[in-house]
Amino acid sequence: MIATDLDGTLLRDDKTVSARTVTALAAAEAAGIEVFFVTGRPVRWMGVVSEHVHGHGLAICANGAAVADLSDGRHRLVKVRPLERDDALAVVQALRTAAPGVSFAVERTEGIHYEPEYPAFPLDPGASFAPAETLLAGAAEDFTAQPVIKLLAHHPAMDADDFLALGRKAGGTLAEFTRSSPSALLEISGLGVSKASTLAQACAERGIASEDVVAFGDMPNDLAMLTWAGRSYAMANAHRDVLLSTTHRTTTNETDGVAAVIESFLGV
Repeated sequence: MIATDLDGTLLRDDKTVSARTVTALAAAEAAGIEVFFVTGRPVRWMGVVSEHVHGHGLAICANGAAVADLSDGRHRLVKVRPLERDDALAVVQALRTAAPGVSFAVERTEGIHYEPEYPAFPLDPGASFAPAETLLAGAAEDFTAQPVIKLLAHHPAMDADDFLALGRKAGGTLAEFTRSSPSALLEISGLGVSKASTLAQACAERGIASEDVVAFGDMPNDLAMLTWAGRSYAMANAHRDVLLSTTHRTTTNETDGVAAVIESFLGV
């Protein structure tokens, strides 16, 4: 199996998949190698690769909190590993105490919702705005009935890595903390939920051992997957922790580093 991150890894900086990469992915699957896209993106942002899904049509999204079937163009959820509401509320409280100035967004299965101070994503117009405690309210006949798949925390002034360390210290017993943005933006999932743990489940269902997985990534949210896989590649543009934690390197996302490795495997 090939397990690849998207942003900063498979995708070029303009969020496209190069013709070379499309050809390499198709050749891998034609050779009997499954390809899984494993990303921090929510399911609704998977249009960038939907047409390049072959074979199984599945993708692991939201850092392992969601598995989606992209094969029919509907981006259908087939598995959700939620962040429980009480844990999310406890994380909010812990971070408000530890990092004054923090703001939150709540990613649910059908969309994202923000605190007014949070820097909203341009890809998600029409979201609702309210304090996190309201956004995490108990089940009701509206968006709050949808499972929470990720809590996002943004700080306007802190260093990104320092904020991650602080988040893990303040709430690491409640949830999983990681990051994939160059800004101080934490991505918080249910305890035990990561790209690695969901990928391991997918591999177990297919009888694929970790030593038969080749993984590609560039940011801290890829680290668990990269260390779990039998063979892992850091992109040349990767975060320093990723470069230190992998034994193999490839070129940058802008120069089709994933495709280059696949071509070397297939001898093309």
